[in-house]
Amino acid sequence: MGNDSLNKHTADSGSTAGFILGVQMWTFSKFTFAEALDRVDSTGIKNIEAYDKQKLGGGITGNFGLNMDPASRDQIMELLKKKGIHIIAMGVIVPVDLPGWIKAFEIAKAFGMHYITSEPIKTQWDLIDSLAGIYHIDVAIHDHPIPNPYWSPDSVLAAIKGHRHIGACADVGHWARNGLNPVECLKKLEGHILGVHLKDIVKFNDPNARDTAVRKGVIDFPSILAELKRQNFKGMLSIEQESNWYNNVPDVMFTWNYYEAALRNLNSQVSK
Repeated sequence: MGNDSLNKHTADSGSTAGFILGVQMWTFSKFTFAEALDRVDSTGIKNIEAYDKQKLGGGITGNFGLNMDPASRDQIMELLKKKGIHIIAMGVIVPVDLPGWIKAFEIAKAFGMHYITSEPIKTQWDLIDSLAGIYHIDVAIHDHPIPNPYWSPDSVLAAIKGHRHIGACADVGHWARNGLNPVECLKKLEGHILGVHLKDIVKFNDPNARDTAVRKGVIDFPSILAELKRQNFKGMLSIEQESNWYNNVPDVMFTWNYYEAALRNLNSQVSK
């Protein structure tokens, strides 16, 4: 398992230091997929993490995800192609059975995704590891706040053990909500991180803390980026802005601008 192949279909935007910058489409969950894609396109970011059940819109019937019909899927592929935007991952999903997981992997395969973000049922670890190997698409376990079973990196490591196609989607905002140090969590998961959810929060150790634009809250992002660089992380950092829902494009842009400035500073420190 690794993330070197993530660079294969990604655009140059936000790829400084080997990282890939994207947007988690949940950021624009108040809009249809087509409308959300317009908002992503307006930022210039060319990579996204889609989520299941977002209404497609734009004259396309149905919802994005596991139950999307072939005609709608093809129309979405054409829309993505026109905008030059790539779906790198999809999640967070929790299929309940084998048919559901097969649907998930088939959709991921059709769109050329590199991993699926999930919080799988514990009894499914062997199943999804096997399917991930067959499809050559890894599964990244996400960490929602307590009482989610994966709130701690220790529980994610338990799922990873003995499952070479299961890794982690590191949501640094949720770790901070849980009272965990995101940098220490990243260190625990070294070698297993497939993707990162890039978000900030206004209060540490509060499961209900609201989101804010990255670097406007309490999380130490210079240390997070430095740790990811130390680990030679090559995956996607997905901006996930869960506030100011109807006018958050400026927040996404603020996060991107901060991210680029922080990486320039990090690279200049390394070169000294």
